[in-house]
Amino acid sequence: MLQSMTGIGVRESAKYIYENAKDVTINVEQCRKAATDIYINMMKNSYSTETWATHILNPKTKDQSTVDWIFVVDLLNFSFWSDVDDKDTGRADSQRYTVKWMDIEWTGYWSLCAAINRALAEDIPITSPAFWNNHERCTDDLIAHVFRSETTEKVPMLTERIACLREAGSILTKEFGGSFVDCIEKADKSAIALVKLVVEKFPCFRDESEYEGKTVKIYKRAQILVSEIWACFNQHSYGDFNDIDEITMFADYRVPQILHSLGCLEYSEELTQHIQHLIPIEHGDAREIELRGCSIWSVELIKKEILKQNPGTKVNAILIDFFLWDAAKAAQKAMGTEQKAIQCHRTRSIFY
Repeated sequence: MLQSMTGIGVRESAKYIYENAKDVTINVEQCRKAATDIYINMMKNSYSTETWATHILNPKTKDQSTVDWIFVVDLLNFSFWSDVDDKDTGRADSQRYTVKWMDIEWTGYWSLCAAINRALAEDIPITSPAFWNNHERCTDDLIAHVFRSETTEKVPMLTERIACLREAGSILTKEFGGSFVDCIEKADKSAIALVKLVVEKFPCFRDESEYEGKTVKIYKRAQILVSEIWACFNQHSYGDFNDIDEITMFADYRVPQILHSLGCLEYSEELTQHIQHLIPIEHGDAREIELRGCSIWSVELIKKEILKQNPGTKVNAILIDFFLWDAAKAAQKAMGTEQKAIQCHRTRSIFY
């Protein structure tokens, strides 16, 4: 049996969801088989914390400004699927939300990173909590300008993004000296303590739902915030955590897609048709909770199998998630599967 040691309730919640799910099931044997291929590909591509900094949009510096960059990105890291494209077609005429930066047009999550970098290049201090807190300088119109699009589709959930900035700016300024660095220092090298602090102090990170009579905790953005600091600083300085392996995967809409394609997740026919017809699922719907909770538990099974097959390896749920997300964005070719992927489930939420 997998042990429940996180102390934040995510792993326990995932197990409970898996045991009670009706529309999503986990193929345990397929998880074991997938674990072998995932590990081989991770080793082939030298997947480690050093991989994070190789992306052109991610910071290359290692200081407080980097922490502030990561915080604002993960504060706003939600809901980038498009209303105008059925899928990531890559077409030149696509009208999905797009940010142009460095002569490249960025979509999805990377459009957020590009928008932040573009704003900083324009001398807009968009990574500064004190700036978000100044309504005269940082107006709603200026924030809209930061997230302007090259296409007809605007950034999704702009009102909610502005609210997140205002809320976090006020809390960081009043309680943490104006920077997330103070939160990291208060956590005293514990990733779990830092996640707890984030979800306690910042309501917009409190990713919880009611499911089958229980409050279940998923905490996608809080966990990825801590994990990206760990990865960016390559396990040193602000990224030095003594319990990082207790973090689970980050349940969004992209990783469930590839877990389904790998045969690790299986959906009821009703849910399959719902997703394939691009019908939105409300946040808090039992099916949405099952998609996310079973994704977490599936990766826990995959991680357990990798560690069983490769004692002493440094692989954890964070690196598996990073790899699966990249593989999903690459249309699964890295995983050696050519079958057509199911669509991503569509849920508009500030939590992922």
